[in-house]
Amino acid sequence: MRDAGYISAVMPSIRAFVAFAARGVFAALAAGAFAAASAQQPSPHAIAIPPWFSETFLDFKEDVADAARQGKRLLVYFGQDGCPYCKLLMETTFAETRIADKVQRHFVAVALNLWGDREVTWVDGRRMTEKSLGQLLKVQFTPTLLMFDEKANVVVRLNGYYPANRLSAALDYVAQRLETKRPFAEYMQAMAQEEASATLNDHPLFIKPPYDLAAAAKRGGKPLAVIFERPRCASCDELHRDGLRRPEVDALLRRFTVARLDAASAAPVTTPDGRKTDSRSWARALGLPYAPAIVFFDAKGSEVFRVEAYVRPFHLASALEYVASGAYREQPSFQRFIQARAEKLREHGQRIELWK
Repeated sequence: MRDAGYISAVMPSIRAFVAFAARGVFAALAAGAFAAASAQQPSPHAIAIPPWFSETFLDFKEDVADAARQGKRLLVYFGQDGCPYCKLLMETTFAETRIADKVQRHFVAVALNLWGDREVTWVDGRRMTEKSLGQLLKVQFTPTLLMFDEKANVVVRLNGYYPANRLSAALDYVAQRLETKRPFAEYMQAMAQEEASATLNDHPLFIKPPYDLAAAAKRGGKPLAVIFERPRCASCDELHRDGLRRPEVDALLRRFTVARLDAASAAPVTTPDGRKTDSRSWARALGLPYAPAIVFFDAKGSEVFRVEAYVRPFHLASALEYVASGAYREQPSFQRFIQARAEKLREHGQRIELWK
């Protein structure tokens, strides 16, 4: 006789088997229906995923319930073929024992292809394809990770790649159910201390205080880019050491009014829509869990786009051009814009280096 632990472990797979049989495909899946947490088969051309990702029927409300029965939470990954950040996440970050163990211990992980055609059922019961869900959720960067609570609410969303130490902190936040105790952005600012410069790097394009961003947004007919950094931030140092020094990035940055704020500072600031606050409070209100983050505003003081994860120079330049050119008004998908931009550059004989 099997013990209670074994029964608890296989029940989600048994329930999934029965559900699928009801759809008239019993014979096709009979041989493998009881294989719990087997490697998910993503849509064609997706980045390969670790074998410990779970196979489900992509009904996320049911997946949340199945995870809860195991004392875990649901983690959903959006990726795409040719994405160097997805490759890094899957083949390097998730290959780290401490990260892989943490995910397997506390989460049921499911993979989606941003351009995939498999049917999924969102938490409100709506059925659609993977790519339609990506559009519904406005997934602009890959990888994007969604982490759910037991009521099928997304408690943490990571829009883009997070280095291992920051991803580990995010996983801890969700696994320890800290969302009722502390805002995620505040938690990440406190946890993500790194070996890096204790002072912020400067740049000749940054406007000087006092930071009246309402006036800055209307000045010179340029869009406004607000860069949030913090001390002891290795990625902030890298932005200045590498990204901002690239000629193509520098040329694009000059098409903006650029303000750099310390996300940990109480320095006063007037926001683009005219509110008086301070840098730290505004960063929290914007819900920025990552530094450096870049938030873009139009002349009316409305946010139009943001970058809030690790990006290499090609994608940094693409984000700047996406806003500076006004392309965001016509093309709501940043990923589509990147693809078109890369193709145009190749047509002009330029070599595209996504990671260098």
